[in-house]
Amino acid sequence: MFFITDKIVAGMAGVRILSATIEFTAAMLMLKFGRVETAFKINALLALVGPTVFLTVTTLGLVGLAGKVSFSGMMSIILGVALIFSGINKL
Repeated sequence: MFFITDKIVAGMAGVRILSATIEFTAAMLMLKFGRVETAFKINALLALVGPTVFLTVTTLGLVGLAGKVSFSGMMSIILGVALIFSGINKL
């Protein structure tokens, strides 16, 4: 189906596929239990998955770019990620 030559890209996609599987399973569990309280608890657990996946995929991307981006470019990317988390925590 796909021919992937870069292991970093395969890893990033794999983590995203795992994340999607977890999200889909959570949605199915919410429907199965059919209670707001249970769905709320499941959703609270998903709040841990999102940032973890984001950090993992970002880290893999940075590792893949390590030799291709200048030091200032890498610092800009890291600053951007830090600003995303800073903005989320300010809400």
